[in-house]
Amino acid sequence: MQKEINGLQLLEVLNVHHWTSSTFSFSCLRPDNFRFRSGEFVMIGLNIDEKPLLRAYSIASPNWHKEFEFYSIKVEDGPLTSKLQKLKAGDNIMLRKKPVGTLVNDALLTGKRLFLFSTGTGIAPFTSIIRDPETYEKFSEVILFQTCRFNNELEFGKHTIDGILKDELLSEIVENKLRFFPTTTREPSQYVGRVTDWLKSKRFKEEFGSDLNPLEDRAMICGSMAMLNEFKEICLDKGLTEGSNSAPGHFVIEKAFVD
Repeated sequence: MQKEINGLQLLEVLNVHHWTSSTFSFSCLRPDNFRFRSGEFVMIGLNIDEKPLLRAYSIASPNWHKEFEFYSIKVEDGPLTSKLQKLKAGDNIMLRKKPVGTLVNDALLTGKRLFLFSTGTGIAPFTSIIRDPETYEKFSEVILFQTCRFNNELEFGKHTIDGILKDELLSEIVENKLRFFPTTTREPSQYVGRVTDWLKSKRFKEEFGSDLNPLEDRAMICGSMAMLNEFKEICLDKGLTEGSNSAPGHFVIEKAFVD
C-alpha cells in the first residue's frame, strides 16, 4: 500500500545515478494505477522544514514503464535540488498526482518528421517520447537534438539511446527512424554548435535535405527561456504555428521549468 501525506503520494527511491558534478538521475516506484502521456511532467519534492517543497519535473521514462525516472541539475544552494541530489535508495519523495504538459504527441498535428530540440536537462521529456511506440506510429522519422557545453553532459542521452538500441522490442520499433544529434558548444565533439545556429545557416538543410517545413515537419522544444524564445522565433519565421493540447499545431514548447 503506497502512503500519502496531505494528498501527496510518497514514492520510494529505487536508485540514484550521478552523471556529472552538475547532473543526476533517480528512479522511483511508479504509483499504482497512475497514467500519463509520454512527455508530461509532474510536481515532485521533499518535506522541508515541515512543509512540502515541490517543483516541476518531466517524467523521463515512457508511459508504459513500471518505474518513474527523473533527470535533474544540481544547484548547490537550491532549495530543493540541494536536497534531492543527496537522495539514496530507500528514501522517499513526494508526488502530486496530476501529470500535465504540452510536450506530448497530442499537441502536434500529424507529420512526417518530428524534431526534438533540447538543451541540458531539457532532454528529459524527450527520453520519454522516443521510447513511446505511439511516437513512431505518428511520425516516420524522429530526430533528437541535445546541446550541452561539454561532452560528459551528454552521457544521460547517449545512455538512453544505447538502451533503446539494445532493447529487443524498442530496437525494432525505432529501426531506421530514430536519429540522435548530441552537440557541444565549449568542447570539440562529433557535432559542434548550437542547433539554432544550424537552423540559421545552411548546415541544417545540408544535414536533412531541407529546411523546417510546416507541411511535414513538427517540433518540440525544451530548454532555457532564451533558448525557447529563439527557437519559437525561428519556427514562426519558417511558417510553423505553435500548438497546444486544445489546438494542435506544428511546434510546441514547455515553459514549466523556466524560472
